[in-house]
Amino acid sequence: MACLFHPLKQDQTMAKASARHILVDSEDKCLELKKDIENGSDFAEIAREHSSCPSGRKGGELGTFGRGQMVPEFDEVVFSAPLNEVQGPVKTQFGYHLLEVTERG
Repeated sequence: MACLFHPLKQDQTMAKASARHILVDSEDKCLELKKDIENGSDFAEIAREHSSCPSGRKGGELGTFGRGQMVPEFDEVVFSAPLNEVQGPVKTQFGYHLLEVTERG
């Protein structure tokens, strides 16, 4: 995924997570979509409609990845946030993300 994976880092720990995200170009849009999700809109559907990351076509699913494989700002949230709660906006060099950690181990 060009929008998140860090091309120079390798997985250096056993920690793994699964997450999904929505990438947009403004904080305001990110906050608007987060409110929609909190009011009952489906995360995957919002991702398909609004995310500029290729993962949007899969409802924002990023699959399973290790610590250090994503950009630092994303990584920090994924490995500390509660499961199944929408986090964000998280600003990275790519834009503004909403993310939801679906598994961690």
